[in-house]
Amino acid sequence: MTGAIGLTWTALRDLRCADLEGAADGWGRAGSRADAARDRIGGQLLNGLRDTQRGEAADAAVARLHQLDQNFRYVHTECGLIRTALNSLAHELKGQQRVLTEALDDAAALGFTVHADGSVTYPAAGAGPLDVRPPRGGTAASSGPPGLVAPSGLVGPNPNAGKAQDIADRVAGAVRAAAGIDRRYAGILRRLKAEEGLKVPDSTWKDAAGDAAEVRDAARAYLRDGIPRAATPEQRHAWWEGLTEDRREEYLAAYPDVIGNLDGIPAAVRDAANRDNLPLLIGTLEGRSDDRSVTRLAGLREIARQLEAGSHPPMFLLGVGDEGNGRAIVSYGDPDAARNVAAYVPGLGTALDEDFAKNDLRRARDVAIGAAEMDPGSPTASIVWLGYDAPQVEFGDPAGVLDVAGDERARVGAGSYNEFMAGVAATSRHDDPHVTAIGHSYGSLTVGLAAQDAGGIPGADDIVLVGSPGVGARSADELGVGRAHVFVGAAENDTVTRLPNRWEAGGLGSGAVGGASAGFALGAGAGPAGAVVGGALGGIAGATVGYMAQSAQSENSDAWFGTDPAHRDFGATRFKVGEGPFPVQRGHELLEAHSNYFHPAKDQMSADNISRIVAGRSDDIVLDRPR
Repeated sequence: MTGAIGLTWTALRDLRCADLEGAADGWGRAGSRADAARDRIGGQLLNGLRDTQRGEAADAAVARLHQLDQNFRYVHTECGLIRTALNSLAHELKGQQRVLTEALDDAAALGFTVHADGSVTYPAAGAGPLDVRPPRGGTAASSGPPGLVAPSGLVGPNPNAGKAQDIADRVAGAVRAAAGIDRRYAGILRRLKAEEGLKVPDSTWKDAAGDAAEVRDAARAYLRDGIPRAATPEQRHAWWEGLTEDRREEYLAAYPDVIGNLDGIPAAVRDAANRDNLPLLIGTLEGRSDDRSVTRLAGLREIARQLEAGSHPPMFLLGVGDEGNGRAIVSYGDPDAARNVAAYVPGLGTALDEDFAKNDLRRARDVAIGAAEMDPGSPTASIVWLGYDAPQVEFGDPAGVLDVAGDERARVGAGSYNEFMAGVAATSRHDDPHVTAIGHSYGSLTVGLAAQDAGGIPGADDIVLVGSPGVGARSADELGVGRAHVFVGAAENDTVTRLPNRWEAGGLGSGAVGGASAGFALGAGAGPAGAVVGGALGGIAGATVGYMAQSAQSENSDAWFGTDPAHRDFGATRFKVGEGPFPVQRGHELLEAHSNYFHPAKDQMSADNISRIVAGRSDDIVLDRPR
């Protein structure tokens, strides 16, 4: 039997898949050398230059080293893809060798002969009519997919005919499948090539992203199907720890996007995977002109810039992706080695854009620095977690208003946040880490709902809620850590913490509509101008009356989502924060008081109190009276 590319069953039988695996190992060693060179550039040369040298020459050297770092990163990525492609090719060909070997063994056991063309000769056997000579032997050849059997005639069929036909079909099927596998991987390997030159531009990373996608799809049986996506973070951690170093390297090369975002994988591994995946994501978005892609690209580029620049504490990229509003999880400090760990969830309007990459990452860094100052003897990790789609409100977008007024996005995010926190707990190397969950704005609702899930937030000792519109609970006791470990910061001029509750908002809306209609009708007698003025005045009066009527029937502690966390009825500990500027104060942003909680320069009191809690020194916070 000869396949479409000249492959025969004897060639398939004698194929040495170990040679393919040996070649794969060689590419793996080349990739490891590139990775080691990259580590030396980043860990020694770049840091040494930045710490000791200044001036144009030093800046030029740093730029060249960054380019060299990208070159080695690209070499490491491509070598890893070639390695995985070759190992996956060997894996699939071995499967067809097993099919062929089983068919040949069956033929030998039955005394059949398999010829070079794949046909199978079988002897006479069976009983003929009236007990005369048994049906003669013959030769069966495959003419299609396995399963074809010879038709019976007037004489009793030779029982060997069907068996020989089955063996011929299996031999032909194995050769045909092996030829298809060889053809498919030959195309993949031919396309794994780089542009000429010493630079790795975005277009090359775009090409590398396509290479990676193709290899991932081809390697699904060899690698992808073995990834325990549906397992718990603890089970994933055990799976990763049980892999050989070679197999780990293959997963990192072929599936950095999966491994880098898989809760339960060690932080250093996730960081390495996501750093490798980041240029692939950037390359995928490069050249697109739609607003969404442009926005994501700006955010990813800013994160990449900060990673290249380095930071103290060091950055760990624990997650990155393009789904939904974008995904990014960044830690300042290694959460696996930290004694104090904080995980902050941002809120309304947050997406993977340049503003997030600059401001939300800075908040996490400020917390890390502040907590380290409060507890200098303990390693600290401060995480910003954008692992969900926070509501986005834009002018004229009623869907966004409905999102922020409801808790659906927070509920979805709560489940993802708890899985992430379970992963942090699973990979921690500290005997007894102190873990703080922090929620800001709508993110406080996400944290609050996560805390109310069965079992609460994994590993959490303390919960911090700032700028909160409510957490979907009536009491701090519902958050699973005990009311003494729930801390609230609410600036007096933060309007988000003083939003009308649902009943007041309903009265406001219905009163405005009713009052405007009545005022319009009354003013219509004075002409069009009177109708307009009457409608406006009636709407204002109706809204006021409606709001006051509903407010009188609701509790002072009612917030939009449950009880106001800063109110005494909720039972949390309120810590001191700055009042913040008025919403319409000249020289300040509209909701600046809502955004200053983490900023040491704008609200030192709040930033220090948050840092004390994260450092496990909540006894030292400055208290404020509950509302």
